[in-house]
Amino acid sequence: QDDGSETAVELRESDAFVRHAYLPGIMPGQRYGFRVHGRYAPERGQRVNSAKLLLDPYARAISGSIKWGEEVYSYPFGAPDKRNDLDSAPHTMTSVVVNPYFDWGDDRRPRTEYHHTVIYEAHVKGLTMQHPALPEELRGTYAALAHPAIIEHLTELGVTALELMPVHQFVNDHRLVEMGLNNYWGYNTIGFFAPHNTYASWGDRGQQVLEFKSAVRALHEAGIEVIL
Repeated sequence: QDDGSETAVELRESDAFVRHAYLPGIMPGQRYGFRVHGRYAPERGQRVNSAKLLLDPYARAISGSIKWGEEVYSYPFGAPDKRNDLDSAPHTMTSVVVNPYFDWGDDRRPRTEYHHTVIYEAHVKGLTMQHPALPEELRGTYAALAHPAIIEHLTELGVTALELMPVHQFVNDHRLVEMGLNNYWGYNTIGFFAPHNTYASWGDRGQQVLEFKSAVRALHEAGIEVIL
């Protein structure tokens, strides 16, 4: 919950070794995570600890960021063989329930023939942060990719496919944060099925998914394929 509280729901059902549950009344934007109970035996590679809130590896959206500290580690600093029971929930990211429906209209992949394909590799921020025709609030976001100024720039170059550098959810490494830096390029994925939340212009409770899909739809309408 937004006030820091949480409601525990046991996943009692199991099919094909996957535990699950149905929660009536849950709406898009609901944050959630997993707490797993089991054996803690680091020497066997087992570090199960219910004090650590885990992301859904198949989450379609992720909210927040990691606040690096001892709370998010499985061991106390200076004692890597000991168990750390500090609660990580206030310091970590959460998975988000999303609305799977989106109005794609008549969207179709352009399917440009390979011998006619011109690929433009770009970083969401690198392509849009300095463009003078973009409103400042859109620069560095998925929405900027769909802006007419960016699409005009790509089409004038003859681009038929936009290859985006990492746009799945990634984290800023602890070491980089300590140095006052951030992971600009995004090669530290933590959620392969979730668009990176800070590239959204208006929220991280599923808005990043809608904004990314809207950008893809706009690019397709201009005849530009999107490669991830």
